[in-house]
Amino acid sequence: MNKSVKILFTILGIIIFGSILLVFLFVQSMKPDKEKEQEVRSQAEAYLNENFSNDFEVYDTLYDNMGNFDFDYAAKAKDNKSGIQFLVHYDEEADEMVDTYVANKWAVELKKIIQPQLKERFTDSTDIVVYIDEYIGGSLDIDPMKSGSYKDANIEPTIRMNLPRHKKDGDEQAFTDFISILQNEDIVKQGTFIVSYIGENGAWLEDEEWSKKF
Repeated sequence: MNKSVKILFTILGIIIFGSILLVFLFVQSMKPDKEKEQEVRSQAEAYLNENFSNDFEVYDTLYDNMGNFDFDYAAKAKDNKSGIQFLVHYDEEADEMVDTYVANKWAVELKKIIQPQLKERFTDSTDIVVYIDEYIGGSLDIDPMKSGSYKDANIEPTIRMNLPRHKKDGDEQAFTDFISILQNEDIVKQGTFIVSYIGENGAWLEDEEWSKKF
């Protein structure tokens, strides 16, 4: 075997070994750290005991290995009476534990009001997602056990609806009219309404979403 072939095999070996090492490191980075999971779970349980009633419990943990959230680890908690699920985690910037309970509770409340009206006016609508600032409870200093209704606060929710069909003439006017109904009937005064045209198989039927801030 001449020198050139040896060098080529050496380079190929280094490349293959490096690739395997990178894959191994990536797989390891996707796995949660059991100690950190237990740590956030313990912190969350203490936080619930201090701020919530006995009806609330931690049932799981969440590890964000894709950078979708502003935390790495969070505890999944729920209200056993209402079934409302939310997250509890440590906020490094605020140097304290925070939760998304109030936002999730209000989003569920608002969705229950909006969903039937959407079904009535857009019979081919599938589902909606209501998003409220996750940490609105903390920013408004709301006692989670006395959170009341979303109507008691000046919220600006994002309401997203998926339509499993292509765009039709008159859609924009229908969406605008629906926003007026939300405002005139004091359901919600301000926010953003977004409509996506997505097939039942999850494929996008239109390149652009329709959205309006009101």
